[in-house]
Amino acid sequence: MNAVAPRADTPGLLGGRPLEEWNAAYTRIEGHLHALRVRNRVLVGQLVLQVLDRAMERAPQEPARSPTELAAEEMDLLVTDWFRRVLNEPSASADQPLSTRGRLALLLADMPGQWQDQFLRPEPWPEAFVTSMRETYLRAGPDFQLSRMTPRPLDLGPIATLTDFRRLPYKKMFLLWSLFALVLAAFFYFTHRW
Repeated sequence: MNAVAPRADTPGLLGGRPLEEWNAAYTRIEGHLHALRVRNRVLVGQLVLQVLDRAMERAPQEPARSPTELAAEEMDLLVTDWFRRVLNEPSASADQPLSTRGRLALLLADMPGQWQDQFLRPEPWPEAFVTSMRETYLRAGPDFQLSRMTPRPLDLGPIATLTDFRRLPYKKMFLLWSLFALVLAAFFYFTHRW
């Protein structure tokens, strides 16, 4: 396992940031890998350290950004670049569809079950893995499109017409039930009077 080279920092700091912030970044990246179903602890540890090392290199140049933010961005860049190489996709400015469909292809190709050790590894990859990833990437669905949903008024059905007292459509039924309730009340009154 390749260890991260120690950085010459003051005690309690890494990359000019407190260790607690790097621990939070570690936890976030570890959670991200678990969401991708990478379960091998050694592999997860290696990948997290790889991402954190890249984030630590950027940390001195970007002091306004938290280590968690830097690490998350590095993770996304690393994963998207890996998808681009595995899926043989040309470089494009719109990385979000590649990232989304690539993650779906990972799950459809059963990467966590069969090829977990190939995740974020450099070439060469097993031919069966590459073939499976590329086939499932094509089946991952059409390009995502933004859609707009305009709000429509709610149709409450007959209950809305029953509560509209200006035009009571069920006047006869209302009068009939009122008369029936009045007869029942009168019957009760006369039978329980004594």
